[in-house]
Amino acid sequence: QQRRSVPPRQRPGRHDPEHNVSKQLLPAQPRRQPEGPQPHGLWDRGLLRFQIDVETDPHHDPARHQLHQDPAGLPRLSRTALAVGDDIVRPLQAHRGTVDIGLIAATLIGGWLGAASANTLNMVADADIDQKMRRTQRRPLARHAVTPRAALVFGILLGIASFFVLWYFTNLLAAVLVMITIAFYVGVYTLILKRRTSQNVVWGGAAGCMPTLVGWAAVTGSLSWQPVVLFLVIFFWTPPHTWALAMRYREDYEAAGVPMLPVVATEEQVTRQMVIYTAATVIASLCLIPAAGLIYATVAVLAGAWFAQRVWKLYRDTCAGQEVVPLKVFLQSNEYLALLFCGLAVDAVFHLPTIASYFS
Repeated sequence: QQRRSVPPRQRPGRHDPEHNVSKQLLPAQPRRQPEGPQPHGLWDRGLLRFQIDVETDPHHDPARHQLHQDPAGLPRLSRTALAVGDDIVRPLQAHRGTVDIGLIAATLIGGWLGAASANTLNMVADADIDQKMRRTQRRPLARHAVTPRAALVFGILLGIASFFVLWYFTNLLAAVLVMITIAFYVGVYTLILKRRTSQNVVWGGAAGCMPTLVGWAAVTGSLSWQPVVLFLVIFFWTPPHTWALAMRYREDYEAAGVPMLPVVATEEQVTRQMVIYTAATVIASLCLIPAAGLIYATVAVLAGAWFAQRVWKLYRDTCAGQEVVPLKVFLQSNEYLALLFCGLAVDAVFHLPTIASYFS
């Protein structure tokens, strides 16, 4: 018996000569972006990723593209990351030789929620100037990815969550301090100081120092001179850290009407002030040596000298009329503070004898 041969099924338009037409390559059409605010998808829209907004600048800048991040988001990234790192250091220093993972985790989560709340509310208040500054135009509110109302509610909820996490897992003092921090950062710095005075980051920077008090209170339930010293370290560190970035993006601040010091003063005057505040930062860090061991003492001296030398070089080159790269100082300031915190954490974990104990 012979099997009937059945021809394979042909697809229309592929083998049929009547449909054998040549394909034309058409230019790719750009995807249309939805117009107006998109009030949903807060995580996807970037409110929880405010630290790593990506820059879409058509002008190539090697220093910026090496970072793979929006410089406008870098202060938030560095400050938030360093604040979280500081949340680890304070419990270790408060109880030297003891590592309470649960307490550290609660302090980290509560502190992170507070920082996220403050930065989200700051975006709500600064949405108008973020649209004018080239490097901040990709922030969620500036590009209308989230409505101001949704962002406001989200920021408030983060603050409430921060309060209850710290209150339940640590103590009421820490929870109250984190609420004071959020209120000061948004109400005093963003709404009052930022657009009115060139000393905005000096006094507004106090909000960035408050986590040192919050973390210490979370562990001990009280305050002492050690968190005050850490407060002063970050307080004096903030102006040279921020002014270095403002020097690099002076035109942005000027266009937005923000009177940062590099906008209203000469570069020589700005760098001189940076030298003064850097010296104060290093001196303040050395004041903690009596309560720490040899590891922190060594790191504080060496890292402080390294940071001070870099800021002094910026001032010297500026006075000589040479081309300077302020962004390098900005990055090195982050590295300095990270080294200082790591040195203090390692010193506390190993519970080395304090320098003061050698003289008692």
